[in-house]
Amino acid sequence: MAMLSRLRVAAAPLARLRSGPINRRPFGSAAQLQYDYDDDYDESPSEMEDSLGSASGRGVQWVIMGDPLTNRQMYAQKLSQLLKVPHISMGTLVRQELNPRSSLYKQIADAVNHGKLVPEEVIFGLLSKRLEEGFHRGETGFILDGIPRTRTQAEILDQVADIDLVLNFKSTEAFLQKKHLAHYQDIHSMSKLTNKPLEDYYKKQRKLLNFNVAGAPGETWQGLLEALHLQHMNALSSSQKLSV
Repeated sequence: MAMLSRLRVAAAPLARLRSGPINRRPFGSAAQLQYDYDDDYDESPSEMEDSLGSASGRGVQWVIMGDPLTNRQMYAQKLSQLLKVPHISMGTLVRQELNPRSSLYKQIADAVNHGKLVPEEVIFGLLSKRLEEGFHRGETGFILDGIPRTRTQAEILDQVADIDLVLNFKSTEAFLQKKHLAHYQDIHSMSKLTNKPLEDYYKKQRKLLNFNVAGAPGETWQGLLEALHLQHMNALSSSQKLSV
């Protein structure tokens, strides 16, 4: 508990990114989308607008997690470009500090060399710095990738940001076979095991959306747009590019 308290204090400057009480922000279902809730809930247009940030006056604040075999980082980047919010990769932030001139180099290098997670004080220090810099540039949203990785990190993140949606990418058996990744089954199984506490945490908050990746990138992207009701935004973006 002492560790959690210290981290919350360290992350306190991020609190300005919170925009008030968290509203339920459900998304429509599609073939690849799975709701893990017992009750059904029909969304209204105003709630959909709020989930996309337009009604609340800010950009979306989403977390991308799930099976690394799904190439989720690529879809995070595409969603970032479509929704005009930054894609913040925790892995990239950490790698930028793997420089002997960085004050954090030894802590990060020691963790990496011993196969351990980078200390949470370091992780949230880097994230705090990145979000503060973005705030001063006028950023009001983000798509976060690579964090949280534990329930403790999820609890800390909840203290500093209004997470609208946690998009959980899952690879199907058909996907693994089609991509000839069957030999990565152990990685796939380990990912499912380590993600379970996070899935349970966000499922309880009604923020978790499971997205099954079963096809090629183009097919998966179209399915993702349909699942998130973003086809109109993608069409608008495409038409704007054609008109330039």
